[in-house]
Amino acid sequence: MGFSPLGLTPLIGVFDMPRSLAFYRDVLGFAVVSASPEVETKEGRFSHWMLLRFGGAEIMLNTQYDSNERPLEPPEKSPKDAVFYIACSDVELAYRELRNRGLKAERPKVAPYGLKLFSAEDPDGYTIVFQEVR
Repeated sequence: MGFSPLGLTPLIGVFDMPRSLAFYRDVLGFAVVSASPEVETKEGRFSHWMLLRFGGAEIMLNTQYDSNERPLEPPEKSPKDAVFYIACSDVELAYRELRNRGLKAERPKVAPYGLKLFSAEDPDGYTIVFQEVR
């Protein structure tokens, strides 16, 4: 193969951008790398798209609705098919720090395949797994 990919960055649809940004930035520790221009809507002021990064992990958030078209309540949550794994060098430390920031998650455990991990759900129902790699 003549090229080597540099990474993979999933794009997920979110119902409420400020709420999702607060989760990924303030609870998980991601930083905003890039964002579309902010818009003023009846739902508030926010960007419709954002690229976030934390260490080597990246994710893009994109609103599911155009300005002034979002319903008052989110659609009924359904389990999302995608699961996002974030590699950690110390999953116990990650768990303690994220719990201190308000993350709701059960204690880390060893999975049947031998790696230590814990998981949480984001505001839109996506599962995020923090898995220890050595």
